[in-house]
Amino acid sequence: MSAAQRLAGKSVLVTGAGGAVGKAVCSAIESNGGHAVRTDLGGDGMDHALDVTSEADWRRVIAALDKLDGLVNAAGIVALGSVEELDFATWRRVLAVNLDGTFLGCKHAFALLKRQGGAIVNLSSVSGQVGGHNLAAYNASKGAVRLLSKSVALHGARGKPPVRCNSVHPAFLEGPMTDEIIKRAAQPDAAYARMARAIPLNRFGKPAEVAELCVYLLSDESAFVTGAEFTIDGGLTAQ
Repeated sequence: MSAAQRLAGKSVLVTGAGGAVGKAVCSAIESNGGHAVRTDLGGDGMDHALDVTSEADWRRVIAALDKLDGLVNAAGIVALGSVEELDFATWRRVLAVNLDGTFLGCKHAFALLKRQGGAIVNLSSVSGQVGGHNLAAYNASKGAVRLLSKSVALHGARGKPPVRCNSVHPAFLEGPMTDEIIKRAAQPDAAYARMARAIPLNRFGKPAEVAELCVYLLSDESAFVTGAEFTIDGGLTAQ
């Protein structure tokens, strides 16, 4: 099968499709012969409006689909703050989007995915593997996505045909989320340089690089891969 046909005939729902990673994932799905079902809170080019924290929204979107071969939970937000600084409302909002949204996606997509077998890719982060002093909510949410993915994988492996589930853990990526973090720094240029130096490859990752990993995990090439975590961080966590 040619590279352009790796996802031929497959329909994949992508949350957060208006974001940098979500857009890149949708483009990669379609360039590999698949169909991307774009979802986000709203905006041009979306197939469905979807608030990932709303179970009613998830039920509505899934009910509108006839077939589903894959799910990429790419919706996510970040908030800076230590355990002392962070207010409870912000904590709950980050957990709601990053963790509850991923749980609801896995839960409600399962009915369609298990008909013919399928694959779930959950976007976690290196912040789901290592901590940061000012990322209390983000660390908690992404660490929980990591282990939720393993539970979903073990459940999905019991089916015939199976539903696979894996998590992807990027480091700093080019795009609005990282830009927003840098903008809040007292010296943005110095913050950017410091963050890049923390990565052995000495640069930020690209959303398209994460998207290509997602395509592999959605494709039949990864048929024996489930319950795994894929770190894509330029060597950051190797140190």
